[in-house]
Amino acid sequence: MRNGLPAPTRSEIVSSDDEPLILVDSSDRELGYLDKSACHDGEGRLHRAFSVFIFNPRGDVLLQRRSQSKRLWPSHWSNSCCSHPRKGETMEQAVRRRIRQELGFATADLEGLRQLYKFEYQARFGALGSEHELCSVYLARTAADPSVNSLEIEDWAWVSQGELSRRLAREPKRHTPWLRLEWSELLQNHRRELPPAAQQPAS
Repeated sequence: MRNGLPAPTRSEIVSSDDEPLILVDSSDRELGYLDKSACHDGEGRLHRAFSVFIFNPRGDVLLQRRSQSKRLWPSHWSNSCCSHPRKGETMEQAVRRRIRQELGFATADLEGLRQLYKFEYQARFGALGSEHELCSVYLARTAADPSVNSLEIEDWAWVSQGELSRRLAREPKRHTPWLRLEWSELLQNHRRELPPAAQQPAS
């Protein structure tokens, strides 16, 4: 399957700094709403979020390189898709919406979409702000390649599970902090729920 950003790509504005995100406590109780920009100021305000790992039939994971226009961690490699539910949206509605908006996958393209676990983390990107999220981690499978939104995604690649682990060990700072945390958790505590990885040819 092809790696890299196909041309031409879709170009669609799918988010804004003033969209209302859902503030929560550490037990995921809703506390109110705050615009996305303010949620990421300073040390960040704890809000509901999700992170998706999409695998192909070989067991490779889809990575995306975030657009250089992103406020936090621009041009960093990350997992397949991540974002936030908005006010009035369920988590699954938000997950399917964002996968479609960023990657072009319709519901029919995805198999086995399910939430695996939830965790809280906080990470700062210098003076530009922070992520402080209660993040639900999802898995899904597809036999299709993405049709990416170039306003959100600078590049993409199907990467073997072993290669992802090697990349994170070699160059952790080229990858988002939530990807590093989530992949470690998946390997340590949820490995049996990952799709089997294809045997790599001997070098």
